[in-house]
Amino acid sequence: MKRHAFNFKGLFTAGALFAAFGLVSSCGDGGNAGGGKSDSTAKGSSDDNTVIGAGSSFDAPLFSKAFAEYTKANGLMVNYQSVGSGAGISQLTNKTVDFGASDAPMNGKQDSAVSAPVLHVPVTAGAVVLSYNLPDVKDTLQLSPAVLADIFLGVITKWNDPRIVALNKTAKLPATSIVIAHRSDGSGTSNIFTTYLSKVSDAWNTKVGKGSSVNWPAGLGGKGNEGVAGLIKQTPGAIGYIELAYAVQNNMAFAKMQNKAGNFITPSIASVTAAANITIPADSKVSLTNTEAADGYPISGFSWILIYKEQKYGDRSQDRATKLLKLLSWMIHDGQQFSGALNYAPLSPAAVSTGDAILKSATYDGKPILQ
Repeated sequence: MKRHAFNFKGLFTAGALFAAFGLVSSCGDGGNAGGGKSDSTAKGSSDDNTVIGAGSSFDAPLFSKAFAEYTKANGLMVNYQSVGSGAGISQLTNKTVDFGASDAPMNGKQDSAVSAPVLHVPVTAGAVVLSYNLPDVKDTLQLSPAVLADIFLGVITKWNDPRIVALNKTAKLPATSIVIAHRSDGSGTSNIFTTYLSKVSDAWNTKVGKGSSVNWPAGLGGKGNEGVAGLIKQTPGAIGYIELAYAVQNNMAFAKMQNKAGNFITPSIASVTAAANITIPADSKVSLTNTEAADGYPISGFSWILIYKEQKYGDRSQDRATKLLKLLSWMIHDGQQFSGALNYAPLSPAAVSTGDAILKSATYDGKPILQ
């Protein structure tokens, strides 16, 4: 399997997870994705040459590369902390960051907690994959929606369960117990995954439901995509959901998923692009899960950068707001060139057009920032 510039190898112990990932998210500079200062709050930074963001670990590999390249080309420092979508929304709500990042649109409760309207700017699309730790199984496993739901509901508890065997007739599946690995933090990746399960399983929808945080019926919790990847790697028999980049860059096995058309689909740039080939609403808030596309991967999702529509708040300068908006405009245009090598699907022309319109609606003291 091809390796890329960012390698998460070594996520074997809980104590090493964040130290190892810090090397990735910082590009070698103490946790700041664009090489920015270690200032942890937007309020506390008077340096308008540094913008601060927090949130999605789903986005972290892409942000690490893209923000570092933007810093080299434009000099703006970008300090991004991979803390999970829920924490990113919380920090944006508290105005301690310039932007949040989330793989789930803000919900009604989150909308009511913010002091002003928040814009959702689509920045990428990716796949949530089912990675598993079965070193003696050489075949790529295939999973159906019903089997996947029952695994995470705790109904199917052994890898050699007849229902898994029926989907994988040539695989030599062991009698090993299944260990579920899931997110312990508020997570947009969890939202994508549980939204999918709620669409395909009435039992899941009734007993667990969808959201960034749910009451998991079974399993072990890890913080961030990196935490769940670490749990899977260190736990024989484990299965968990992580963003595609984490699985590829760690050489982790991941399953083909049966989609709505009945096809078993390998998660890839092409199959996510197929799932994302839909009409994008003006606010960009749309789900890609359980796609109708015959060649689309069914557990795909957009990810968004979140900013306040009115950028004049607190002690923010117009210069800072302008630099932030120019960064985000670059992300949805030139920044898309870094997506493919890191296993993200570049935005479609329709998504870019929607993102442009959203960015142009951002204001400083009531006046558009971007012309």
